[in-house]
Amino acid sequence: MSSGLELRVGNKYRLGRKIGSGSFGDIYLGTHIQTGEEVGIKLESVKTKHPQLLYESKLYKILQGGTGIPNVRWFGVEGDYNIMVLDLLGPSLEDLFNFCNRKLSLKTVLMLADQLVSRIEYVHSKSFIHRDIKPDNFLMGLGKRANQVNIIDFGLAKKYRDPKSHQHIPYRENKNLTGTARYASINTHLGIEQSRRDDLESLGYVLMYFLRGSLPWQGLKAATKKQKYEKISEKKMSTPIEVLCKGFPPEFVTYFQLCRSLRFEDKPDYSYVRKLFRDLFIREGYQYDYVFDWTILKYQQTQALTRPVAGPVPGGAQAPGGGGGGGGGGGMYNERDVRGDAGPSARAQAERAAALDAARRRPSAQGPGPEFAGGAKDGKAVVVGDGGAGYERQDSASRRTPMRESYSVQPGPGGSGGGRAGDGVPRMPVPSRSSPRQEGGAAYDRM
Repeated sequence: MSSGLELRVGNKYRLGRKIGSGSFGDIYLGTHIQTGEEVGIKLESVKTKHPQLLYESKLYKILQGGTGIPNVRWFGVEGDYNIMVLDLLGPSLEDLFNFCNRKLSLKTVLMLADQLVSRIEYVHSKSFIHRDIKPDNFLMGLGKRANQVNIIDFGLAKKYRDPKSHQHIPYRENKNLTGTARYASINTHLGIEQSRRDDLESLGYVLMYFLRGSLPWQGLKAATKKQKYEKISEKKMSTPIEVLCKGFPPEFVTYFQLCRSLRFEDKPDYSYVRKLFRDLFIREGYQYDYVFDWTILKYQQTQALTRPVAGPVPGGAQAPGGGGGGGGGGGMYNERDVRGDAGPSARAQAERAAALDAARRRPSAQGPGPEFAGGAKDGKAVVVGDGGAGYERQDSASRRTPMRESYSVQPGPGGSGGGRAGDGVPRMPVPSRSSPRQEGGAAYDRM
């Protein structure tokens, strides 16, 4: 970044430290000069070959007002940069997945799914498809909104119908792969124009990624990218849905069958999908209390900072560094997050969960929580994801997102990288590394 910016944006914001990078620019922490409020500031060089920040800012404005849609505070040009100022958000679902030892419980996945389906539905209701659904593109909020899933990064989004007439775009073939190969739908691999059904199929792969810890087509080796994408496609098509979802409730098989049965122009039955997962949630006896896996882990780590020995949380997930799961020890967020800035409500909920007996599987006397009771008008969500720290990124490159604080995920004992992770000591944030966010090109195919 050149000094020509003078660390000021729009005469309103002070540019701070770099907190992330993307394939289209860098992300900085910003501060409102008068109020001191922190924001995310995304910079893109005006000399970039394929500028996309203006397009993305216009999409955010179209989507403004929806639940889980970040607010665009300012957009303009300063010196050699296109600049967009947005709400500062919390960690991505990929960050939290790594924090939880790369496995999420069924309860957490179902609470996320309810919001994710609704976020995607909202984007679709505005006549756009996202085309890059993955854990990295869903961020939790901060403070009082720490339990709300936000959907971000619309650089690859495309209008699938005319907003007024609702005339659908035509069916086409021989399209390049747009999005992230790991989560791309089978039709996307086959070169078929994407539509609403493809966002939902990608979401299904995200949910299974969270539950399983990985997907069968991760880590495939090939001489070239094209060959790698072909291998991913072949493995994805040859893996029966029943095998992909083996060991998990049949509702996930039903979900994939629904997604793959949709025709190109079909509108998905979002309400049916939400009910499918809500009924499973209730049948399992879960309580919609916003106690996610990471809520419990952060509570345990907070206790470790104040007590010589921290006891286990009843019904809770294993603490980072305690072995387990999807290929590595646990990690820590930055010091601010561990102290509790993720929101007093989240910490209070964790403390309550610690006092309850078997909080994760007890039948609820109150019925479904706010998201469930609110129906389609409240929820809206999707997901995203890529390999985490110490994991080989073969089929998708993990890219840090535009407007969130950067969180460090430190491998614990037994994980790659060694170090003293899982010891209850807060880590300072580590700047994110940049990498491409789509596999196979056609990043600018929006027409």
